[in-house]
Amino acid sequence: MDKVFNTPLAHLLGALLVLLAPIFLQGVEGTIGVNYGTVADNLPPPVQVASFLRESTFIRRVRLFDANPEILKAFANTGISVTVNVPNDLIPQLTMLSFAQQWVEINVLPYVPATNIVRILVGNEVISTANKLLIVSLVPAMETLHAVLVEKSLDRHIQISTPHFLGILSNSSPPSTGKFRPGYDIHVLKPLLDFLRATNSPFMVNPYPFFDSSDNTLDYALFRPNSGVFDETTQLTYTNMLDAQLDAVFSALKLLDFEDIEIVIAETGWPSRGDPGQAGVDTGIAAEYNRKLIQHVMSGIGTPLMPNRTFETYIFALFNEDLKPGPTCERNFGLFKPDMTPVYDIGILHPRVANAAANTDHSRTNLLLLLLVCLMCF
Repeated sequence: MDKVFNTPLAHLLGALLVLLAPIFLQGVEGTIGVNYGTVADNLPPPVQVASFLRESTFIRRVRLFDANPEILKAFANTGISVTVNVPNDLIPQLTMLSFAQQWVEINVLPYVPATNIVRILVGNEVISTANKLLIVSLVPAMETLHAVLVEKSLDRHIQISTPHFLGILSNSSPPSTGKFRPGYDIHVLKPLLDFLRATNSPFMVNPYPFFDSSDNTLDYALFRPNSGVFDETTQLTYTNMLDAQLDAVFSALKLLDFEDIEIVIAETGWPSRGDPGQAGVDTGIAAEYNRKLIQHVMSGIGTPLMPNRTFETYIFALFNEDLKPGPTCERNFGLFKPDMTPVYDIGILHPRVANAAANTDHSRTNLLLLLLVCLMCF
């Protein structure tokens, strides 16, 4: 099998997939979403963003990191599925029925059904905070919030889940040995998984091959031809890091007898800019990862342990966010600039918009060349 993946034919097929990505996207719009973060001071008004996504892209799913009223109003009557987020610090209060009712009355009821809110996420990467109060309150908060949705007859339309950092795994390599951290597995994750199964909601994870890659594993992280990683237990070969990460999560779920629960990729992405000397970070590589990510999760191939399936996936992020703290890469995960022109092309724009953007880029290039020639003449 490894020989097949490294043949010229395989490379040609890969190139064809890149060229045909926009065609594939038209048929499976619901699979790919974006994370709409707002830690910036230069972003366009939400109403423009909603209109842009609806009219100019194939994106039909958006995840917010809060329940911003202006954004929720902006997505009304667009048909775009919206996921809202309860911040971590409200989780303990959300265990109280009165507070959960108030939260839903303020952040959900005024906007549905015009705005298609399909999921509420309770916190983000809560277990990785190591905050005992947040962790012990997580499942009770989700249960209380669900009770309110039942009360309002919204439970059949709005799911409740919470995204996880892959650090919840105590072991992930090889993927067949994936298991959750001791203590959290039985006391937190099993009750959480019981809730997800009972409410037909997904287990959500934030896999980032970028953060686990190095010069030696860059091809593996970027879906490029490589020698692969062999799992001796299952006798399966992994040709990309994302599959290995997802199958490690699947193995951990299986160990607790929850392999039937759907896995959703809540966040993944690749920055287009980093600090000086940082390897594997530029617009070309970011475009390569996100293009191949889309092709892979929509292909129906699945993973070695989860074959013949697609994955609902949210790319991080919609925009570069100039106020995010940390290294340069944290501010440069965006697919689009604040003026809504693409940082790079991954095939999510409607053809007419993509052509206009390409023509603009060509015009800029030609103008720069003309200026350069003029300078040379002086």
